[in-house]
Amino acid sequence: MCSVARIHSLTAAEARDAVDDLTRILQDAVASGVSLGFRTPLEESAVRRYWQGAIAQVEAGARVLLVARAEEGALLGSAQLKLETTPNARHRAEVQKVCVVRSARGQGIGAQLLLAIEEEARAAGRTLLVLETRKDGVAEGLYRRLGYQEVGVIPGHARTVDGSLVTSIFFYRTLDEERLAAGSTVERDASG
Repeated sequence: MCSVARIHSLTAAEARDAVDDLTRILQDAVASGVSLGFRTPLEESAVRRYWQGAIAQVEAGARVLLVARAEEGALLGSAQLKLETTPNARHRAEVQKVCVVRSARGQGIGAQLLLAIEEEARAAGRTLLVLETRKDGVAEGLYRRLGYQEVGVIPGHARTVDGSLVTSIFFYRTLDEERLAAGSTVERDASG
């Protein structure tokens, strides 16, 4: 495991202050072939517009944004939790855009982010997580190792960064109290 000083959630104000680093993380992921909803060529202005919308959702309480920081403070990765807001869906959330910069991959940071996302979901009263990822991609194995259950696949569901159609795989995970008893991994400010 990498020596990550902390995984913590960002407020909207903190995210605005970190938008350059958040943009760099997404650009690095797309440059490595992980689409995260983007295609190449990727313009920085498109990534910044994305972050403006995501930060507005953080401010509205509809999204949680987590980051992984190295001991010296550099951002190494991020993950998001989209909280469903309709009355019949407030028990669930969608895991989105889990990414780690290439220089820090393979050190367990993605797993740490996912475990922290689960903790945030529990704290928000969510008992069901859903997500989708590219079939046969690196992330698929990570989700399986952490107990996510496959729902099914949809061929041609998404495009890669170069525009090729790929199959997406959908997962869910019901949250239990096992990991909560292990202790908190997410730092919260005094208001959270």
